[in-house]
Amino acid sequence: MGLAIAPAVPAPESERAGPGRAYWLRVARETADDLATDATARDQAGKTPFDEVSRLREAGLLTLLVPAGSGGGGADWSTAYAVVREIAAADSSIAQLLGSHYFLSWSTRFFGEPALADRIERRTAAEQSCWGGGFAHREPPLTLVKSGDSYVLSGRQTYTTGVLVADRLAVRAMRGDTGEPLAVVVDATHPGVRIDNDADTFGQRLAAGGTVEFDGVRVARDDVLGSLSADEDILSPPAALASPVGRLLSVQLRLGIAEGVLAEAREYSRAGHSAWRPAWPAGAAQDPHALTVYGELTVLTRSASALGAQALDAVGAGLDRGANLSYDEYAEISILVAMAEAAAAEAVQESTTRALDMIGATSASARLGFDRFWRNARTHALHAPGAHRLHDVGDFFLNGSHPPFTLPS
Repeated sequence: MGLAIAPAVPAPESERAGPGRAYWLRVARETADDLATDATARDQAGKTPFDEVSRLREAGLLTLLVPAGSGGGGADWSTAYAVVREIAAADSSIAQLLGSHYFLSWSTRFFGEPALADRIERRTAAEQSCWGGGFAHREPPLTLVKSGDSYVLSGRQTYTTGVLVADRLAVRAMRGDTGEPLAVVVDATHPGVRIDNDADTFGQRLAAGGTVEFDGVRVARDDVLGSLSADEDILSPPAALASPVGRLLSVQLRLGIAEGVLAEAREYSRAGHSAWRPAWPAGAAQDPHALTVYGELTVLTRSASALGAQALDAVGAGLDRGANLSYDEYAEISILVAMAEAAAAEAVQESTTRALDMIGATSASARLGFDRFWRNARTHALHAPGAHRLHDVGDFFLNGSHPPFTLPS
């Protein structure tokens, strides 16, 4: 559905045990086409997306990143990014939910020991689990207190994605005795976990955000994955890659929205509608102003896509480097992702705003649903401002400063 799909990053031969990239892209397109048929109606209804998660589960997309030997799809991150982007063009709320699930369920590899990550991935595949929550820093923090050979988790926080439909929650908690931030996994049905559907956003309505209260929830030692500290004495470069890997999902989401709104606006214009010259014989297809605007938006979106492709290649190379990755290499990867974030933020802002201008007053019709692209893009931007990334790029360019370790919200 999109204008362009980011190029693949070749995976090691040992990991190519799943159906393959072409298969998963076909599944993603079929799923996106299915979601597109009732995207406007579902957005307006704003119901908790249990049905949509079932569609993802039936398509096999929830276990895409789980190794084939552990019962999953055996795909790499390049494929996961392409899947998220394809679905974002049709329904960015569900794409955000899926992207968050990929990041959180894969976080066991960033912050946990390999044996623990393998056990959790096998369970995810066997149960077809959906993950929600988030690791971004929030105040007041959740607290994790040692109790015998386990821990007790307490606190209340609001999350933007996934918690209403999650089987497993991945959250950030502060250790009570040391103050160290830790990545913690909790079953959503565990006694003491209460999830409130109190998100009232004007966009990304189906991302299944809400508030979670943890009332003395017992957490086993194996459910504490590891440290989220930004201290370079604790945080290794491979673990630090969690930041650009997660933030690159935001790039794919934004590019998908931009491509989706342009595709729908193009179909409307091809039908002969012109917002500026209603009497023009051939409609917008021959309107000089319309042609110029579509040209500008296409160049802007494809330029952002090219930066996104560079960032994707860099992330893939960093993941392949593994324990051999250095902090300087991590910083360069993170800055490339920051550039892609800033470019994608501009592309989606311009595309979703000016596409409505191209359509004209008709775009105000709730029945057509063009507004959902603008609302979704704007809501996402409020949680992930592009201006922050420009600051990081400028500081790196001028001073050589490493970008901060920032996990997606």
